[in-house]
Amino acid sequence: MTDPHRKFPTPAQGRLVLWGGVVLLALYAGILLFTSYDPALIVQLWFLPGIGALAAVIANTSGTGGGVVFVPVFNGLREHGVMTLDPLRVTAASMAIQSFGMTIGGLRWTDRLLHQPVPAACSREAHVRPRDFALVILAVLALALPAMLAMQRLAMVDGHLILLGYKIFSIFLGLALIITTWTINHDRPERARLEKIDLLILMLIAIPGGALNALFSVGIGELVALYLFIRHYPVLLCTGTACVISSVSALVGSVWHIQAGTMPWEIVLLAAPGAVLGAFLARPIALWLGARRLKTLDGMWIVLSAVYLIMLNRVT
Repeated sequence: MTDPHRKFPTPAQGRLVLWGGVVLLALYAGILLFTSYDPALIVQLWFLPGIGALAAVIANTSGTGGGVVFVPVFNGLREHGVMTLDPLRVTAASMAIQSFGMTIGGLRWTDRLLHQPVPAACSREAHVRPRDFALVILAVLALALPAMLAMQRLAMVDGHLILLGYKIFSIFLGLALIITTWTINHDRPERARLEKIDLLILMLIAIPGGALNALFSVGIGELVALYLFIRHYPVLLCTGTACVISSVSALVGSVWHIQAGTMPWEIVLLAAPGAVLGAFLARPIALWLGARRLKTLDGMWIVLSAVYLIMLNRVT
């Protein structure tokens, strides 16, 4: 659908994704040519593209973190003596992989924004205004990025305690999403315009979310998606903005890890192509699921993955 108020020409459908893919391909070639990695280790990690694809489908379908998919993999690598990653390198790997997967996912959702179909007359779905889409992204990133960069440069903090608190909070958010989806939002039409109070709350979320991103590579995108889902905005606004915010955060956050020498390039080289494929497939999967099923699955994923990480933290 063409927006009569748009002042700039709209790129042809799929063009944004194509341009982004070319840039990411050049970036991947640069990593392949100019970074140091162990070819023998890459052979041992042959299965990572599939893991990257699965994580990217989850992340770019819901707009929330798929990094927990890698947790048992990293544990298995450590237990079998293949590769031992400290928390800082796990965060670095996750950010680099998201730089590829979430970027393609964000571009796919932005492309959808610019070429939205007209909602059916009997549908409760709402059209997303490009202005609202851009406003959420810019307002959140303006506060989240400085918070993330500051946290990366601070002295070490108790990551286990922060992760525990964050995941407990995530459980409540996930349960709230499931409950509101099947109660107060069950038969209500989606919100067609971003409300000022919601923008204010997103800006408040942005600061702790950015700090969490520095520690765990997830946080801000997940919080934005969950809040907007609970407030009953369209999937395109909830998931699309979360993916773009996560993409920019991961790209900016990866710079510090590259400079600090904490990037495990073997994992990035293998998982990034899978992440791109999974991200490309995520948007049609999300649209096929529909808003209600997607929100329910999203809430269940947040709750179950949070419980898993809490139990794993207690065991280790």
